[in-house]
Amino acid sequence: MSYVGPDFEPPRPPRPPRHPLRGPLTVAVAALVPGALVGWLVWQATGGSDDGDGSAAARTSASAGASASASAPSSELPGPSEDGKDQTGGGTGQSGGGEESDSSASDPAGSGPLKGKVVVIDPGHNPGNFRHPSDINRKVNIGTNWKECDTTGTSTNAGYTEAEFTLDVSHRLRTILKKEGATVKFTQDGDRAWGPCVDERAEIGNKAGADAVVSIHADGSAAGNRGFHVILPGSVHSGAADTRPIVASSRALGERIAGGFLRTTGGPPSNYIGDGTGLDVRKDLGGLNLSTVPKVFIECGNMRDTKDSAQLTSGAWRQRAAEGISEGIVSFLRG
Repeated sequence: MSYVGPDFEPPRPPRPPRHPLRGPLTVAVAALVPGALVGWLVWQATGGSDDGDGSAAARTSASAGASASASAPSSELPGPSEDGKDQTGGGTGQSGGGEESDSSASDPAGSGPLKGKVVVIDPGHNPGNFRHPSDINRKVNIGTNWKECDTTGTSTNAGYTEAEFTLDVSHRLRTILKKEGATVKFTQDGDRAWGPCVDERAEIGNKAGADAVVSIHADGSAAGNRGFHVILPGSVHSGAADTRPIVASSRALGERIAGGFLRTTGGPPSNYIGDGTGLDVRKDLGGLNLSTVPKVFIECGNMRDTKDSAQLTSGAWRQRAAEGISEGIVSFLRG
């Protein structure tokens, strides 16, 4: 999940290989790592597997139409994007990215310890977003203020997109959770033209009565900034946003995912966000502010760092990432 600035030209197959991004966002490096919290994560880390490989599974769509969403006042100045980074543009499109797709329907579960549990997986960004700038730049109400519907996401310097990454990890995660017996729903599966907007993403989890929602992302920070972090909702009570009932349960979900992710991938926790804990609390994300069910985001690594990008582009590593996220979800749902 990251800002993609004006210098970014998203890949448009079947053009020749893409050029590296030119303007990495500078992010402040966190100071000292608190030993106690790092110790909690390291204590959980006992090993991991190296199963699976595969290519990214992003699919484009020909979905048309739009779902309704209130627009921001035209006099409002552009603010930070849903990712908390600056976002240029305004636009006036429809919000919601087309007719509700099959991805919002529940994927039937098998038998297993999670039978009866509903998990919503939110693959960050849609592969088609870059074709619809006016739609995704349109402001939507996130309870506390107005933000862009969505962003295009980021990319490695070689052009592997965040949208491809998030769908691939989400597919792997769905397979694992279904084997555990969970009913799994996606917010999007690359099967709609663009979107959904951040408010609709939250609403999908709410309407599903999800027991857990996880939004999958990868960051686009400066080179040298490495590692994963899980974003937890802070306590927000403003307008349509009231996260107070889900703060504690979301933290429990996030802590378990951070532990599972560290254990299966080997980490490291972010060295630039969260003071080395692998956890970050945010009050400015509509996907969290509007959620009424336990929900977290995970930034699996920094796509703009060469060491992290080497992992993020590895199918075997993405499989371990999915296993780590699923381990945390299972632990949370089983209590």
